Amino acid sequence: MEGCSCTTVMITLLFCICFSVSINSLVAAAGDIIKANQIVRDGSTIVSSAGHFEFGFVSVGSPTNRYVGIWYKKISVKTVVWIANRETPLNTTSGLLQLSSNGSLVILDASDHVVWSSNSSTSVKRPVLQLLDSGNLVVRDETDSAPDNYLWQSFDFPGDTQLPGVKLGWNLETGLERYLTSWKSDDDPSPGKYTHHIDRNGFPQLMVRKGSAIDYRGGSWNGIRFTGTRNLNPNQIYTYNFVSNDKELYYRYDGVNSSVVTRRMLNPLGYVQRWVWTEKSQIWQLYLSGPIDNCDRYRICGAYGSCNINNSPACTCFNGFQPKDEKEWDAANWSSGCARKVQLSCVNGDGFVKHSGLKLPDTQRSWFDTNMSLDECERVCLKNCSCTAYANTDIRGHGSGCLLWFNDLIDIRDGIENGQDLYIRMAASELAKKGRSKVKFICIPVLLTITVMCVCLWVIKKKKKKKRAEGITRLYTETYGGNGKGDEDLELPLFDFTTLATATNGFSKNSMLGEGGFGPVYKGMLDEGKEIAVKRLSKDSRQGLEEFKNEVSCIAQLQHRNLVKLLGCSVQEGERMLVYEYMPNKSLDSFIFGKKKSNMLNWPMRYTIINGIARGLLYLHQDSRLRIIHRDLKASNILLDLEMNPKISDFGTARICGETETGANTTRVVGTYGYMSPEYATDGVFSVKSDVYSFGVLLLEIVSGKRNKNFTHLDHNLNLLGHAWRTYTDGNVLDVLDEFILKSCHEHEFEVFRAIQIGLLCVQQYPADRPTMATVVLMLTSEIPLPQPKQPGFFIERKLHEGDSSTSSSNYCSVTAIAPR
Repeated sequence: MEGCSCTTVMITLLFCICFSVSINSLVAAAGDIIKANQIVRDGSTIVSSAGHFEFGFVSVGSPTNRYVGIWYKKISVKTVVWIANRETPLNTTSGLLQLSSNGSLVILDASDHVVWSSNSSTSVKRPVLQLLDSGNLVVRDETDSAPDNYLWQSFDFPGDTQLPGVKLGWNLETGLERYLTSWKSDDDPSPGKYTHHIDRNGFPQLMVRKGSAIDYRGGSWNGIRFTGTRNLNPNQIYTYNFVSNDKELYYRYDGVNSSVVTRRMLNPLGYVQRWVWTEKSQIWQLYLSGPIDNCDRYRICGAYGSCNINNSPACTCFNGFQPKDEKEWDAANWSSGCARKVQLSCVNGDGFVKHSGLKLPDTQRSWFDTNMSLDECERVCLKNCSCTAYANTDIRGHGSGCLLWFNDLIDIRDGIENGQDLYIRMAASELAKKGRSKVKFICIPVLLTITVMCVCLWVIKKKKKKKRAEGITRLYTETYGGNGKGDEDLELPLFDFTTLATATNGFSKNSMLGEGGFGPVYKGMLDEGKEIAVKRLSKDSRQGLEEFKNEVSCIAQLQHRNLVKLLGCSVQEGERMLVYEYMPNKSLDSFIFGKKKSNMLNWPMRYTIINGIARGLLYLHQDSRLRIIHRDLKASNILLDLEMNPKISDFGTARICGETETGANTTRVVGTYGYMSPEYATDGVFSVKSDVYSFGVLLLEIVSGKRNKNFTHLDHNLNLLGHAWRTYTDGNVLDVLDEFILKSCHEHEFEVFRAIQIGLLCVQQYPADRPTMATVVLMLTSEIPLPQPKQPGFFIERKLHEGDSSTSSSNYCSVTAIAPR
């Protein structure tokens, strides 16, 4: 009996060992790969090699619904980027995932019924399933990792998310289309109403459809971007490309830096959105979204109508066209569109009218040839009576390629940045004709009449402006010796002297807000109750004459929420006064350098102010109709409105550059010591990078609550820049902080450190090393990696004289060195 019992135990033990080995051969091993006939149970996952993505069973919405999907492994907010069984969720946790011996990936329910299958069309002897660090789930031969030889991959069947590397478009050889499909809702991943794809009809274009109807059209590719995606621009987060050849047609993007996680998705409401993960705040931050406004809605203005969201009404007909239904048009129903006033005749001298700055029309019924010139394109269009318009296919360089339309032109918007030229076919009678006697006979008397009327109007206008111009002319005659500069029209409202005197209580001392280098500033109130600030230039200050005209000519043409608004000026009674919107919180220097007010600015407020100044400066350098270099950016020239929004002011020393210019030389150096860049202070060379330097100084002053110029420290004789650089290189950067911020910045420590590093990047010695303001704004509003700063300009030890460590005046002098004439 005992021998039998021992034998039984041994047999049982041997059986358990064999069964264990068998089970282990079926259950997927830990890692990023499973082999044929191995399974993944609910509760088990596979993880990509670097740990970026995880694959397994997951619940979305209802906890009873189980899906097989892919999500980010290292991101705290569970974000699912791909789901296999979107339409057939399991209602049990007993599901299995298995790679079959022929290379098909299958999901089985508790009864071993197939719920979903990848249905691989080809097979290999040793298939494996691998989750790549790109988030791509692939089936391949165990010995072959070449992407072209994958049996199947999830990147070919994206759900609502386009990850970096996913090709949105077509494989023209196999007919495979890769497109996005929205979820039904945020809690239901089953296919929703919207799809996002590349439409191949005519000239390829980006679209969002609701069912079969077009909801939003991103437009055709013009060599730089899709014509309807105004916010698609080069950046430091991702690169993008569009490929169109005989084999493939697709749009894809790739991340610039692996540390910045970004994804592009189609949400349940039909919006195409780009999200960027913010590690510090542990949230997804919306970076871009489209459609942006009502003008992005498909064919909102109908045929031959153009939409401009800044106009009222938004829809207008092109010249030579009129609303088809005036009654509906007046009721803001523009869908019926516009019709030609004169129909095309084809044989009687049709021509084309150029329209610029457009999102090109729908290209579904178009024809294109990428090798033709624009002149050839015009000739081809003229020969075809059905051709309604033409344009270049590629706008790079001088333009190339030919795109022709053969139907009504729909879904156009105008007034957009980087818009394209479109040549619309018009009847001969709608075009300007020259050289015909009949036209001359009619035009000559008409032109004579118009000329006489214009002369009369000019004389009347001249008389009205005479009094207005006398003050300015006299001032500039005194300054420039009658060189004619006073004849320039200010194009700005003029206030009567008495109006401003009344508003400021006779320029009383009680109304004085402060006094700068060119004269006092008063608070005033107009009769209608509007508060104003009046800058009254001192009569004894000859240096203020040029600055007065310069400020008027600069700021009068600028509009931005972070620039102070100039309301008008006055040149009567020998006075020179500028009238601004009133800023109740006065200037920034009174807050950051004043002991009583500095405690009112916590770190979030200071960071908001830094961002606002950066955006205002970016507008001056890049986004305004003029390229302007401020040349005197400092704390006292930053005004704060009621809600503490910063406004850049004092454009008296600013310089206007051409669209392609970014700087110049001068023999007349103006500005403020402590804020001037080295190349400007020593050589008179100024550029947008000079303003970047001043911004960097100002940023460090806002962070530290100390002035750069009069900064003192017990351990050294460096200025604030030198102190910031020393603490940065020593790893003690928080020593730069204002004491008030230091006590409460623990939750913002990363942001504070980053801001100081950005400030040091801006004040580097050489202009080429400094970032542009566009890059600065991106650095401040994202978490892209920052380069290491180099030594700042004016990084010197100073020999302080006795008494230099005393508290300095809150308004130190500006420098105005005038070269001999």
